[in-house]
Amino acid sequence: MPVVHSDAGHLPAPEKLENIPVLMSSYYTEFPNPENMAQRVVFGTSGHRGTPLLCSFNEEHIYAITQAVCDYRKAKGIDGPLFLGGDTHALSEAAFRSALEVLVANDVQVRIAPVGMYTATPAVSHAILKWNRGRVNGLADGIIITPSHNPPRDGGFKYNPPHGGPADTDVTSDIEKRANAYLENNNKGVRMTHLRSALNSPLVQEYDFVRAYVEDLPQVLDMKAIAASGLSLGVDPLGGASLQMWEPIAETYHINLEVVNKAVDPTFRFVPCDKDGKIRMDCSSPYAMSRLLDMRERFDLSFACDPDSDRHGIVTRRELMNPNHFLSVAAWYLFRTRKQWPAQRGIGKTLVTSAMLDRVAHEAGRPIIEVPVGFKWFVPYLHSGQCGMCCEESAGASFLCFDGTPWSTDKDGPLMCLLAAEMMAVEQSSPSELYDKLVQRLGSPVYQRLDAPADDNVRARLKALTPESVPLKKLGGAPVTAVLTRAPGNDAPIGGVKVVSENGWFAVRPSGTEAICKVYTESFTGNEHLQAIQKDAIDFMEQLFKA
Repeated sequence: MPVVHSDAGHLPAPEKLENIPVLMSSYYTEFPNPENMAQRVVFGTSGHRGTPLLCSFNEEHIYAITQAVCDYRKAKGIDGPLFLGGDTHALSEAAFRSALEVLVANDVQVRIAPVGMYTATPAVSHAILKWNRGRVNGLADGIIITPSHNPPRDGGFKYNPPHGGPADTDVTSDIEKRANAYLENNNKGVRMTHLRSALNSPLVQEYDFVRAYVEDLPQVLDMKAIAASGLSLGVDPLGGASLQMWEPIAETYHINLEVVNKAVDPTFRFVPCDKDGKIRMDCSSPYAMSRLLDMRERFDLSFACDPDSDRHGIVTRRELMNPNHFLSVAAWYLFRTRKQWPAQRGIGKTLVTSAMLDRVAHEAGRPIIEVPVGFKWFVPYLHSGQCGMCCEESAGASFLCFDGTPWSTDKDGPLMCLLAAEMMAVEQSSPSELYDKLVQRLGSPVYQRLDAPADDNVRARLKALTPESVPLKKLGGAPVTAVLTRAPGNDAPIGGVKVVSENGWFAVRPSGTEAICKVYTESFTGNEHLQAIQKDAIDFMEQLFKA
């Protein structure tokens, strides 16, 4: 079992807090060396991330990436407005300003939130789709400055093309290549203007992301049912961008909702340390969520989002729900209540999300579409309406409007939190109680993720695997029914392997952001069987790395 740090679940000591002046100074004064691979632009599963303290997220990076985005837009004929948002990380404000200087110098129309407002990732996605609906020309796209739930020292940069969701690999590879070429040439060719000129430019216009999102919620949620229920709801934005959304939602729809923490501080001193002792605003972590868990008796239901609000954490009076559990019951509820969705609308899931969703889909008579890790793979299914809901085990999901049109094609934390409230209002049972009923009918899965070190050699070996090169015939004592190195939903390579038996599976894939490989395991017959699956997975890995 992973070792839990002694600080886990406790507020960070003063000496653990990030030195924000040093961090910000490093952003502006340190320069990356493009010959050092760790200091180049690298788009992982959620854009480029890094820290100025390691020269992996500095102003030069943002200048280069933003110019690369401008070049990409021009090459593809994208000439509508670009919706620019950012979360509450310290570096997000600085990178937002740097990006704006380049965008305006490239004659891009930019839509930004009013001064002093932050912007949630799903609000950007919704804004893009709202603008592009019915248009053929003048299409919009977006940039979100965020490292998601990463620690306070990190920054991040994501690009969402006109489909509104995360850019796919072809797009990010193009942007990454262009950005690194600029870095290698000391950013010659990057067009810039002074921030003051940018802010005063007619190209820059304010856009009320919060209002547009809040006013459209009845298209996707039964807000009347939530209000009529009188449920007492608590929410902790964890110091993130969703803070500015919750009170307008409560006031607009007359919902009994209390924001329990209104603090915004770039040190995130009010977020308890995660399992490894670091400050990480992960709303699916019981350690980071310990303060909200301590309040759970005050509310019928409570929830939280990470800083850019693309993830959700659901707290009932009993527990912080395991993301796999909540996603399973959310899928069950949506396909029970969204009567306008055609029968062929399916459920999208990543290969490492619980097989409980497969059983929910089978019971509902819906297809299951399984893709590699990364929400970018779901964009075409949400955009076209082929999937009614798409989700991943790391507490990210979105779903269609009542009429079957896309609401957002990126992960949407507030949407899933409010769905939990709608579910409880309509079913008159908490999401935890509804999951208990699912388990009685469909079985009780036990799920655990393990981590192992992974260098470039390990990554290469995992990537080179084929089903024929995996010798396993039994898993946890049962016959292997499938060996997957490509996702069955879209035939995309998974960068690793998934081995399946009737009542269990494991999957191994390298992390997109850390020097580890992740080993996901699940059993429907209990802990002893799970341990047997884990042993087979570890034995397989040991043999693979010896070869």
